[in-house]
This record gives sequence, C-alpha cells and structure tokens, in this order.
Amino acid sequence: MDLVVELFPLSWHLTASGICLALAVWVGRSAPWRTLVQDGPRLNILMGCAVLLMALWSLRAGVQPGLNLHVLGAMAATLILGPQLALVALAVTLTAVTLNGALPWGAWPINFVVMVAWPVLLAWALHRWVARHLPKNFFVFVFITGFLGGALTVLASGALATLCLALAGAYDLTSLTEGYLPFFLLLGFSEAWLSGGAITLLVIYRPGWVSTFSDEVYFTKP
Repeated sequence: MDLVVELFPLSWHLTASGICLALAVWVGRSAPWRTLVQDGPRLNILMGCAVLLMALWSLRAGVQPGLNLHVLGAMAATLILGPQLALVALAVTLTAVTLNGALPWGAWPINFVVMVAWPVLLAWALHRWVARHLPKNFFVFVFITGFLGGALTVLASGALATLCLALAGAYDLTSLTEGYLPFFLLLGFSEAWLSGGAITLLVIYRPGWVSTFSDEVYFTKP
C-alpha cells in the first residue's frame, strides 16, 4: 500500500502520529517484555519474523504513488507473537523499509496505522472471535484463523487504504474501486496461502513458537 506523504494533508499525518503514540504506550505497558527477555528463542522468533517480512514487503507491485501492493503477514505474525509483539515486529519491518528508501519518514505514521496497526488488531480480534465461538480444533485454527483470517486482514487493509485515499482527495473513489481495490482479492489469496502455510508448518513442527496455539487446547478431546 505504501501511502506517500504528498497524498494526505498535515492533519492526517498528525492524527496518525497520535494513534501511533497511543499504541506505543499500550504496547509498552502490556507487552510480555519479561518473557521476551527471559526466553531467548522468543526474541529470535520476533527478529526472524521481522527479517522475513522485510523481504516480503520488498516484493511489491504498483503503478502510481500510494497504489503499491504487497503482502502483509499480519495474521501470521499475530498468531506467532501475540498482538503487542506483532506490532513491534511489523514496526521494525516498516522502519527497515523506510530506511531502505521505499518510503519517506513523514509517511511512517500513516503507513503504520494502515499496514500494521489495523491488520494486526483485526487479526487478533478474528482470532479471539474464532476461539470463542467455533470449536477448538486444529483444522479450525489453521484453515479459519490462519488461511481465511489472513485473507480477511489484507482485504480490510485494502478497504481502509482505499477509504483513506478517497477521503483525503488523493484519488477519486471510482478509480480506486475499479483499478485498485479489486487487486486485493488476488493479494488476499496470496496472503491466505502465506499465513496459513506458515502457521500449518509451525504448529506441526514447532508448536511452541506459536504463542496462540496449545496442544492441550487444540488436540485434547472435549
């Protein structure tokens, strides 16, 4: 999505910066920092997610400023790390992409809101909804949360990006809905396979790496 500075007025950037600050306070107070420090592999997992996502975010397609497309990995990161640490990992990814010159620093806050905060918080809400209302089953976790949830987070991010671009007057809504938003259906398919495939492999071979997964919960018969 890569929203650029020139597409939005100053008020948008200030609002996005305020949201980023509020989320930073929440993460600082609620993230499991002690577990992260005491559990060495957990820190390695976080940094590994960030590095892998840097590579994936570098694979992008687009023809106009702010209309670039790339996978997010938000659902996979959220299931592996939990929402707070997923925000940290994706913030590291966004910072690395910005340092690499793909984005100006002034666009960091609004891109964080659209490409990081919104999909991560939505991914966590979806996970919690599935855990509460659907059977606690391995296949539900993998296919509904991992595959379907991954696609939904990308579609929701695309919808938010489209809405922001239209409301800011960067592009007219018709051109966005005809020549931009439909591509998120294809991107959602890719995200579903990426997220679902990664979660499937991890819960089979390294279930301890997925903080939201438990053998006792998903493999114990009621």
